[in-house]
Amino acid sequence: MAIFISGGCKNGKSFFAQRAAKAYGAPLYYVATMIPHDGEDDARILRHRADREGWGFETIECGRDILGCLECADPRGAFLIDSATALLSNEMFAPDGFHPDAAEKVAGELVEFIRRAPNTVVVSDFIYSDAAGYDEWTLCYRRGLAQIDRALARACDCVCEAVAGQIIVYKGAIP
Repeated sequence: MAIFISGGCKNGKSFFAQRAAKAYGAPLYYVATMIPHDGEDDARILRHRADREGWGFETIECGRDILGCLECADPRGAFLIDSATALLSNEMFAPDGFHPDAAEKVAGELVEFIRRAPNTVVVSDFIYSDAAGYDEWTLCYRRGLAQIDRALARACDCVCEAVAGQIIVYKGAIP
């Protein structure tokens, strides 16, 4: 059963996602997609590692080309991909330049990942509720993440949102 969870920053997405993945059984894989760029990223990674300590996850670092991590893992296991947001950022703003079509690639790879490893939980950030004006790159990124989120909502059995520590289910049921 695939689960897609979205929500704002610090609303409980990761904790819920860890519990959901753990319910699938072992082996447990945490697919870490963030490629750190500064001290704030490093601190966030350390915090997430500490939060997972003792849960039994094997961490797979995979900031790009998400399907590659299936080569070193049992696809019958439980996967937590955290996050689609970072994955898109890594692909769209890659070292070799700006890739405005990266969302199509990421969405396709995530849907294929779920097809190959059906016990997957994917986390994404809800970044759509403000009214600020943005430059073209940021608008492209926001549109791209929305495209990915829609593809995940179609592909997953359960779609939910974390809001102030509460989980709202929009599709399916929490296992």
